Amino acid sequence: MRIESISIENFKVFKETFIKDLPRMAVLLGTNGSGKSSFFDVFGFLSDCLQNNVTIALNKRGGFSEVISRGADINKDQIKFEIKFRNEQIGNERPPLITYSISIGSKNGKAFISREILKYRRGQRTGKPWHFLDFRSGEGYAIENEDEYGQEGVEEKRINQKVTNPDILAIKGLGQFEQFKAVSSFRSLLEKWYVSNFKIEYGRNISDTGISNHLSVNGDNLAQVTKYMYDYHRELFNEILLKLPRRIPGINQVEAKETEDGRIILRFQDQNFKDPFVARYVSDGTIKMFAYMILLHDPEPHPLLCIEEPENFLHPDLLLQLCEEIREYSERGGQVFVSTHSPDFVNGVNLNELFFIEKINGYSIIKAAKNNEVVKELSKDNNLGWLWRNNYIKGANL
Repeated sequence: MRIESISIENFKVFKETFIKDLPRMAVLLGTNGSGKSSFFDVFGFLSDCLQNNVTIALNKRGGFSEVISRGADINKDQIKFEIKFRNEQIGNERPPLITYSISIGSKNGKAFISREILKYRRGQRTGKPWHFLDFRSGEGYAIENEDEYGQEGVEEKRINQKVTNPDILAIKGLGQFEQFKAVSSFRSLLEKWYVSNFKIEYGRNISDTGISNHLSVNGDNLAQVTKYMYDYHRELFNEILLKLPRRIPGINQVEAKETEDGRIILRFQDQNFKDPFVARYVSDGTIKMFAYMILLHDPEPHPLLCIEEPENFLHPDLLLQLCEEIREYSERGGQVFVSTHSPDFVNGVNLNELFFIEKINGYSIIKAAKNNEVVKELSKDNNLGWLWRNNYIKGANL
């Protein structure tokens, strides 16, 4: 599944912004405080709403008055999101464009979902698209004959439903049922999205015995995931080993060994030494690059992967290779959003993959670099990182 566009209203620094034509790999530029982390938090917020409810998600961020954009009327204005995506699992033809929209308000100090809609139009069908899910303030309906949509003479079959509280997402319950494929696919995106917050000191952990099939957000189970890859996905693990000499200079092998006392230890083999050395003795950059290699070769890619400032602790010469690895991951099926402050990383980015945040009068908007005619023309003969560093991408710098 791939997100194609996002509309945001009254969420933190985003009073009103719209980003479209999102590729499988999108790289976001912006000054400190411009809203890069807030953009990632759109999905974190919706994920928290799904796992708990809107009230808890808001309180986690300071409450409704802190989350809604400055200057908004908290008694009238609402936080709104509209996300359009395609789900390759629906039908055999070109996947339809699915729209999920939600509006969140506050009344007498209590948050509620005033409207939640999921809809799409299959193929070139004319007329109104079906609303597969349509709820207002906790009450609404879902379509139970989704598979029949588009067939001649078929009408909607609705199931009326009511959630226990108006601050609970309708997709939370309905997304658990396989018959609601469109609802379920979006729920899956929110449940499985991933923001990398890898911490070097955690990656050096000598972990308890056991295996993990996905790298944790902070990377504290790196050794366990390495063992899982080695035991159950040897081809992918061997692919990583083949790339290591190019991605991590001087390293030609990594092993995950189980010790006698039932713990797992990572051993890196430097080609200049006969004996390998353990993870706590290798450089921060080596640990981080290896963690990215494990993350980006996950046998089951996250539907949405967000990486903030991947350049930290990495030598500039490694960033073009990391950019290539991220793009390959996205081509295998996992969409990736990256924020960066590194021109060296941006030098590996294509024009259609680059976006930047511009802050005007206290509010932020997201722009596509390809829509800037100057950047579009200059990028034919110059790297995008060089253009950014030399202030040709107006709005992306201080």
